[in-house]
Amino acid sequence: MSPLARLLVGSQFAFNVGFFAVLPYLAQHLGGTLGLGGWLVGLVLGLRTFSQQGLFVVGGALTDRFGPRPVVLVGCALRVAGFGWLAVAEAVGAVVGAVVLVGFAAALFSPAVESEVVREAVRLERATGLPRTRLPARFAAAGQAGALAGPVLGAVLLSGRFRVACLAGAVVFALVLAGHARLMPRRPGTAGPERTAANGTGADRTGPDRTEPGAGPGAGGVLRHRAFLGLTAAYAAYLLAYNQLYLALPAEADRATGSQTAVGWLFALSSVLVVAGQLPLERWVAARWSWRTTVRAGLVVVAGAFAAAGALRPVGGLWSAVVFVVLLAVGQMLVSPAVRAWLPELVDERRLGLYTGAMSSLAGLVVLVGGAPAGALLAGPWYWPVFAALTLLGLAAVPRTGAADPSRRPAPAPSV
Repeated sequence: MSPLARLLVGSQFAFNVGFFAVLPYLAQHLGGTLGLGGWLVGLVLGLRTFSQQGLFVVGGALTDRFGPRPVVLVGCALRVAGFGWLAVAEAVGAVVGAVVLVGFAAALFSPAVESEVVREAVRLERATGLPRTRLPARFAAAGQAGALAGPVLGAVLLSGRFRVACLAGAVVFALVLAGHARLMPRRPGTAGPERTAANGTGADRTGPDRTEPGAGPGAGGVLRHRAFLGLTAAYAAYLLAYNQLYLALPAEADRATGSQTAVGWLFALSSVLVVAGQLPLERWVAARWSWRTTVRAGLVVVAGAFAAAGALRPVGGLWSAVVFVVLLAVGQMLVSPAVRAWLPELVDERRLGLYTGAMSSLAGLVVLVGGAPAGALLAGPWYWPVFAALTLLGLAAVPRTGAADPSRRPAPAPSV
């Protein structure tokens, strides 16, 4: 990998270590240590999700305007400040402010880093023939490794109370900030007014204009870009289904064993599968399938997770939960790198940050809206077939443009 690629992959690992050392224990801290009511705990957690996922589009637009480096640095600085504030916050207003700051920090640095991953993946493909999905696959595996290590670090630190875990998370992000300040290249924004040809010819554009007719720049253009919206709808179908892991898995463990003891092990299994299997699967897929085929296959596998889990529930034990976790992990390993690799073929490269953020925000909105109906369905027999069918509906949204066959791509490099 290039030095920039190593920085991006390493920072994703560090991001998740710092994040998951604190956030899994936040609800208990709010309801237990601070004594907040259940509705208030839910509101605080919802605000964190909105300030992060819902505002990704803001971070993406700022990345296009100013370049990734300043946006990443500001985001890391805000995350350090947010965790520091959360460590000492006790009043409701202070807790809400700290949690929103923690979320908004990610809304800045995550789209900046993710769009830079895609740009670097395209550059490596053109320079070395490395499949464009390879770097996103490494990025995803590093994130899962961080998600696996973070709660363990948090559990160890919680022996010194929640405040210690928060301060440790702040230290992790301070180190990430220092690393990016030293190693991340200075790259100007690509969507500022100074980057657009004064005579309207587009001669100084940094990449091809793939904006669809009638789409135009800005948020309105995003919502008129049919191919982008198709890919986003397919990704949203996957993300809504994948997020059922957090709803269905505890319920299945409780149904099968009478307790939640197995939940941690099942989540660990999911992370281990991605860490160990992401790169081998990506290598196999990159040599054989187009991005479109890969996304469609991933959706079918995710739908199969619900169908298989529903069919295995009468068998008893944890078999349904284990199969559910395994198939969802495989679906994630197929969909996520392919979507990241495909996006630059559909949109104007100058606005890649905006579209990266918009995809996360729109898909996150679908997950938010679908949360309550999913919870209502969970107790009944229709939950599993309904989500299998909803995921399969995502197949119809997968666009037909921009997904080159492997035979039209550069030959993969012999090693990475």
